[in-house]
Amino acid sequence: MLQNFKAISLSYKKAPLDIRELIALDEPSCRLFLQTLKNFIQASDILVLSTCNRTEVYYNSDTDHSAEIVKLLGITKGIENISQYFDFFTILTEHDDAVQHLFDVSMGLESQVVGDMQISNQVKTAYQWSADNETAGPFLHRLMHTIFFTNKRVVQETSFRDGAASTSYAAIELIEELTADITDPSILVVGLGEIGADVCRNLKDQGFKNVKISNRTQAKAKALAEECQMEVLPFERIVQGMKEADVIISSVARETPFFTKEMVKRLDVLTFKFFIDLSVPRSVEPEVESIPGVLVYNIDTIQNKASEALQRRINSVPKVKEIIAESIEQFNDWSKEMMVSPTIHRLKNALETIRQEEMARYMKKLGPKETKLVDSITKSMMQKIIKLPVLQLKAACKRGEAETLIDLLNDLFNLENQPEEAGQKSE
Repeated sequence: MLQNFKAISLSYKKAPLDIRELIALDEPSCRLFLQTLKNFIQASDILVLSTCNRTEVYYNSDTDHSAEIVKLLGITKGIENISQYFDFFTILTEHDDAVQHLFDVSMGLESQVVGDMQISNQVKTAYQWSADNETAGPFLHRLMHTIFFTNKRVVQETSFRDGAASTSYAAIELIEELTADITDPSILVVGLGEIGADVCRNLKDQGFKNVKISNRTQAKAKALAEECQMEVLPFERIVQGMKEADVIISSVARETPFFTKEMVKRLDVLTFKFFIDLSVPRSVEPEVESIPGVLVYNIDTIQNKASEALQRRINSVPKVKEIIAESIEQFNDWSKEMMVSPTIHRLKNALETIRQEEMARYMKKLGPKETKLVDSITKSMMQKIIKLPVLQLKAACKRGEAETLIDLLNDLFNLENQPEEAGQKSE
């Protein structure tokens, strides 16, 4: 029987941020949800993926469990009326559609930032949770390893993952370039709007440790600092923070520049100090750059860097899709062969049973050397006899004609009463 892979997806394409963050799962919740699904729905090969842009469940079942999955998600999250959000989910009940979707998500084709570098690691983590919770079967193991191999090909054969293709990613890439010769650079992020918060999360993901954040709204700064494991600098101590920082990232929303030439001049800059202004209107006065040792990079610099990288990625999309199509074709061949695998095992076991019964009839009449020789000859004969039916079965799979041949072999050798593993005796 062929697999029936399905998926249910809540993503940025249909659901706004306030709904996505309401339903998003952290690691403990993901693990709990996997166990809940394992216990309450008739499905195998269950994978749960949850990021800031999507929460998705993949599973193998003849039955569409999407309504049950949403209800169980509500129980896991403590949301009593989660059914009201059902229309925000995309339901994929066709096997090929679900497989294609997981490939596209894993490669970054479905990401807000095309080619998102983080998604492949997030998918690997989700797979690890499935393996840990014993919700991954042979089908999912093979599918995920095919996806990882495909990702490797995409990285090696295309420009799809080259460069930073979002403003916040591009800012981090610029920081890495500017601080390449500085051990543990000190970074100050001022202003925690959407882009400032994204920069903080990316700084954490890229391993920057010496980061302080400051915001007029203290509660917002504390919440983000806890999430990103960073230090909060009180807004009234900004000047001291600027003195200590190698890089100041400004995302302050106001009509006039916050960082002025007069303010920065009082810092008495002794080494290079880099200002990265992500605000529109600008929050760092252009004249700041006239101060010796101070360099200013504005949003246009960052976005040009991001746009160039994004265009390279977009140009690579056709090649990425071609690689994915090749991988899916190979995976489907394997998946179809899974259909005949039990029949092949039972056929081998049926022939092995016949061989062992015949050997038992003559063992008493043979010496050790003759027994060993006859055993070797009969094993070789059995392998040659079974070779053609196995090849025919696999070929029939690729043509979609395996069921007739399976029925014929079942009737000829009474395979329904044979165990799948050779050497076992049917009860």
